[in-house]
Amino acid sequence: MTPEAKAKIDKLVNDNKVLVFMKGSKLMPQCGFSNNVVQILNTLGVPYETVDVLADYEIRQGIKEYSNWPTIPQIYIDGEFVGGSDIAIELYQSGELQQMVEVALAS
Repeated sequence: MTPEAKAKIDKLVNDNKVLVFMKGSKLMPQCGFSNNVVQILNTLGVPYETVDVLADYEIRQGIKEYSNWPTIPQIYIDGEFVGGSDIAIELYQSGELQQMVEVALAS
């Protein structure tokens, strides 16, 4: 990963309380896993931002190295990597995701 890509990802992660690196956008997800994450966050009714990895090859490759996680989507809450679609579903079903987001938005 280039230093420029790392700096760009750092800034995105640190500037947004809830951020999803995904294929497509929250208005038009481009894969089922990204859509799952969007649906969960929309259900929670919390503000969040998305980054379309399809629009930026450097970020698409760099985010995998950044998080040491091979798949997309990737969710960050309050600067911390949370996981992908499967983890988001588990955390949502257990109620943990709601708590994590509420704590992040309150800080």
